[in-house]
This record gives sequence, structure tokens and C-alpha cells, in this order.
Amino acid sequence: MSYHLTVVVPVYNEEDNLLRVEEEFLSFFKIASAKSKVLFVNDGSQDRSQELIEEICIRNTDFEYISFVENYGLSAAIKAGFDHTDTTLVGYIDSDLQTSPEDFNILLAHIAGYDLVTGVRADRKDSFVKNMSSKIANGIRRSFTHDGMDDTGCPLKIIKTEYAQRIPMFRGLHRFLPAMILLQKGKVLQVPVRHFPRIAGQAKFGLWNRLLGPLMDCFAYLWMKKKYINYRIGKSNRG
Repeated sequence: MSYHLTVVVPVYNEEDNLLRVEEEFLSFFKIASAKSKVLFVNDGSQDRSQELIEEICIRNTDFEYISFVENYGLSAAIKAGFDHTDTTLVGYIDSDLQTSPEDFNILLAHIAGYDLVTGVRADRKDSFVKNMSSKIANGIRRSFTHDGMDDTGCPLKIIKTEYAQRIPMFRGLHRFLPAMILLQKGKVLQVPVRHFPRIAGQAKFGLWNRLLGPLMDCFAYLWMKKKYINYRIGKSNRG
């Protein structure tokens, strides 16, 4: 069975959401404009997440998983998902389902002309504090990266795998995916997608993560940008 899109779903203590993830993706698979599968990345969950992931994968051949030996964080989970992708396209969505798998079709409609297409959460269903801290963090990031993105925290993205797998590993990676594609001379696009309130589980990021953490990551990004090596192979005799 030939897949074109692998959707990476990081999981950390999301036992209350995983059956909804299964249900939503089973619906999406029926209407997906590209043959798709899910790759769960269990980031050292301490609840029943791993047990549920394995049950889902047994029931459905379009679901796969890898599991960390301990908690390494969201950026590590995303990077591991990218590295273990074997399709031409790789997507990313959070397991809290505040964005919908169905909206991958919106991104897929544009990916042919771009190397990364990211969602922008329209009519966000988060608290005032969360919305404001996100806007401030995005403004800080844009001033450092000049990536032109309004909402890099939106957990709905599709990237051409060859670009995703060249992204170096660092904490805070999830905030700089468009900027890292631009460093590779790739093309990026943002399009509006739907946003929903969290139904179950708990948010993993607080005020520190959304404001001070991103500011520190921006300085790391500037260092990386200065040292970044970008190359393309023009010819090879390898098989």
C-alpha cells in the first residue's frame, strides 16, 4: 500500500484523547486527498497512552508508533517523527485535536507549490491569557526570524519530507519550522484552519513556555542561522 503522507502525532499523557484521535483519523482517511497514515510518537507517557496506542495500531494498519524510553519533550518527538517518516510528505498535529485532521486537505491543496504549508488558527478557542501570550511570542519570533508567519504554534503542518529531515535537532524546534525551511531556501505558506477547544487532557505549556522560553530559543536560532550549512547534491553515482 503506497502512502504519500505520514502524520506525526506526539503523545504525552493523552490517554483521554487517543480514542478520539483514532476516530477522527479513520474519518479523515476516507476523504484524504493523499493516501495517509499516522505515526504516534509516545514521549515517555506515564499514563495508559502506550497501551492505547498499541491497541489502536493492532486494530488499524494505517497507524504506527515509536515510543521513547523517557520524556524528551515535544521538539524531540516531532524530530523523531520526521526522522522515521518514509513518505514524500510529513504532517504534524497535536493529540489534543484542537485542530482537525480533515483540515490537512486544505494544506494538501497547496503543498505542490511549497515546501511547508502551515495552518493559522482562525477564531481561536483558547483563554485570553493563552491567546495574548501566543501573540506576543509570535511577534518576538517574527522580529528575530523574519519568517512572516503569524502562528507558528499552530499544530497543523505539512512539510516535504526531504526538507523536514534536514532540520537540525534543538529544543523549541516546533516554533521555528517555517524559519528552518526558509534557511534551506524553501518556500512556505500559511493558510487559515479551524480551531477547537481542548475537550480532554491538560495543556503541557504554561506562561513560561509561551513567552520566556521562545525568547531564549530565538537567540539560539540566531546562532544556528549564522552557523547553518545548506547544500544540495547535483550529481551522484550511488545506487
